[in-house]
Parts: sequence; structure tokens; C-alpha cells
Amino acid sequence: MQTESHADAPTDEPPASRTRQRIIAERRAPSPVTMSVLGPAPSSADACLSIVHSLMCHRQGGENEGFAKRAIESLVKKLKEKKDELDSLITAVTTNGVHPSKCVTIQRTLDGRLQVAGRKGFPHVIYARLWRWPDLHKNELKHVKFCQFAFDLKYDSVCVNPYHYERVASPATANWAGNSPAPYTSAHSGRGNQPHPPLHHHPHHHQQHHAPNTHFWSQHHSTAPYPQPVSNHPGPEFWCSISYFELDVQVGEMFKVQSSCPLVTVDGYVDPSGGDRFCLGQLSNVHRTAASHRARLHIGRGVQLECRGEGDIWMRCLSDHSVFVQSFYLDREAGRAPGDGVHKIYPGAYIKVFDLRQCHRQMQQQAAAAQAAVETQAAAVVGAIPGPNSVGGIAPAVSVRSAAGLGVDDLRRLCIVRLSFVKGWGCDYPRQSIKDTPCWLEVHLHRALQLLDQVLHMLPPREHAL
Repeated sequence: MQTESHADAPTDEPPASRTRQRIIAERRAPSPVTMSVLGPAPSSADACLSIVHSLMCHRQGGENEGFAKRAIESLVKKLKEKKDELDSLITAVTTNGVHPSKCVTIQRTLDGRLQVAGRKGFPHVIYARLWRWPDLHKNELKHVKFCQFAFDLKYDSVCVNPYHYERVASPATANWAGNSPAPYTSAHSGRGNQPHPPLHHHPHHHQQHHAPNTHFWSQHHSTAPYPQPVSNHPGPEFWCSISYFELDVQVGEMFKVQSSCPLVTVDGYVDPSGGDRFCLGQLSNVHRTAASHRARLHIGRGVQLECRGEGDIWMRCLSDHSVFVQSFYLDREAGRAPGDGVHKIYPGAYIKVFDLRQCHRQMQQQAAAAQAAVETQAAAVVGAIPGPNSVGGIAPAVSVRSAAGLGVDDLRRLCIVRLSFVKGWGCDYPRQSIKDTPCWLEVHLHRALQLLDQVLHMLPPREHAL
């Protein structure tokens, strides 16, 4: 059993022997000098371990930590004898491309791909994903004019400097990128690493700047073309409702966010006015434990949730301490089974945690599978269709029984995002469930719930067994 972290060191780190999905995002350098916000940037003269640690702190997420570390270690070792190129890489990554940098080259392989931790991929794509665009597809990169060894130029050396490439929207990304007026910017504009324009880089300036009394998915970034809505059904009055828990006890009332207010901040302060802020510091709990009391001290500026487009959700960690998120969208992006991952979001990170279209597809597929399983079971019971490994058609397959047992609650979980402040849970931590963490949130997404209601209504009457 792992021991709890001390109150003076609240960050919840898993053992080094266990690597789970983590999401790390850089924070903007506050001054024009070559310095990371996490401390002075290293140089090529420093030890490989120090350089790798610094570069790891600037990765964007999307890849698990083990893969990212192997990829960065491999690159740093290849560049150790080319100190000027290693310095260029450090400068580019730690300043987010604000300072111009030279090509950073590695030897091209026979098939053009680089193998890291048993996986193959194009090298410039691998490192662009690590440090700029975690959801990048291989056909979305175009090199900038001053890059002398770009991948497409077919030289023996390949430039992997992530700021020597620009992202161009492909048809596959048009739907999710369509709600941003400038989804990708110049490689040296200082904003090229953001998949969407940032809300604001300074955590103290997180007030929303949107016109009031306008429907949030018709007006938010309304200058850009929009994909067709998932549904033409009128949107809900509130886009989300947030419940706060300490261990397994809900504390305070559910907080609802108006659809005219696409940004909401949940923090540890005490302003009771509501609107676009849910202040947890004002909530009392006569059964509050010492662990919850300590954790609440470190919520600080908390998190900011933003509803984009018809119902995609982005989150920014404003706190000085990490938060831990359960998100089916991040599970899929990390290549994990739904519900299998707990994702660590570092201070300053700004990341997508929910995709409405993906959720809609999942609920349609699962509901249809449940309907088919119920019909198969019914047919097997009356002997019309003998199930696999059945005797006389009475014992259908386990997979059919499992699908038939799918309930409304299982589908409703697709419409929920959960997050814990300061403390993680799961197999890497002493806490097995989010209900064992000292303070956490459950966010119900109303547009997704609307779509689920439509999906259930479209099923044949037999499916009311759900």
C-alpha cells in the first residue's frame, strides 16, 4: 500500500515503476529571455537526464508518459554530439517557438519512420504531437519556408523541430476545428502550440468575454463556419450542472451553468454570487475529514470549463496543483478502454475533455447493441435461435447477456466528466475510487443528456427494458 503524501506536499505522484496516462501542458514564458516558466532552461552542456526532465515538462499530452520519455530520451541522445542543434531544440520547446531556432535533425530511416517503444511513426509527427498538437494526424503538417531539412524534402537528415512545421486543417479535422476562427497559427507567433485560441494565458484573467443572452453554441466563435449540429432539437437552458463531493458525500447544492455563459470557473474561494463562478470555499460540511480540509486548502484558482460549439468541453487547470480527470474522450485519445484511465492534468494545462459527436456515436452504438442483445435473448429463450454454446437455445453467449444488461445509467455515464483536486485514484494510488478522494466534482453535460434522451426514444418499445 502506498503512503499518503504529506500535507505540505499535496501533489499526488504515482510510483516511478508505474506509468499511467498523464497530460502535461506548457505555460507561457513570462519574458523574452530563453527561460522555461518551470525554471531556467538547460543547455546542451547539461546532463541528458536534466534536459529530458525539462523537455518532458513542456509536452502537451496525448501520449502516455512512458512513450513520451522514451521518445525524448532517444532524441536527446542522438543530438548530444550536435550541441548547437540540441540547444536549438531546447530553445524552441522551452520558449514555445517565440525565439527563432535552427533545424534539429536526425538520420532518415529506410522507410522514413522512427520506432519508439515498439511503435513506428514519422519522426516530425511524433515530436509535433509531443510538444504542440497532441491530436495531430500525419497528413496535417507543412514545413515552414526556412526549414532546410523538412521531412517532405526527402534529404538523408530529417528536421524534427516542432516549430519548423505548421498545422494545416485536413478534412478529417474540419468538424472539430470549425469552431475556431484561427485554429492554427504561424510557427513563430508564440501561439502555434495551442490547438484552439487560448482563453487567456494569465490565470487571474479568466472572466468570460461573451455577449450575454445569446445561445452559447450559436454565438461562441461565431465568425467561423460550423459543422452541421448533431441534433436540431433546441438546446438546454443550462449547459452543465456541477456537483461537489468530499469522499462519497455531496456537499452543497448542485450548481447549474446557464447556456448563455459558456465559461465557468470552479475555485476554492468564497464568493457566493454564482453566475460563472462556483466557489467551493463557501461550502460547509459538519462531517468534513482532515484530509478533505487539507486538500481544500490547495484548490486555489481551481479549474475553468468551457463549452465550445454544440457541446465539446475544454478544461484549463488554474490551480497550482494538478487535477485528475475521468474522461471517455481522453481514454480514446490515449488508446485505452473507456473508463480505464485517470488522467493527470498539470497546472496551466488547457485540454479537451469531452467530444459531443464521439459521445453521440458511442451512445447510439451501445444502445443499438443492447437492443440487439435483448432481441437475441428473447429469441433464444423461446428456442427460435440457439445461442452459441447453448443447450436447446436457452443459454445465450456471455457477451449477449452483458450487452443485454446495459442500462440507462451505463449510457448516462457517457455524458459525465469527473475530476478530483490534488489527489488521484486508481491502481497507481492508494485510493481505488474517486469516492475515496478528499474533494472532487461531477459534471453532468446537458446537451449530451438531451441527445441520449433522443436516442432512447428512437429505440423500439422492447428496449424500455433498459
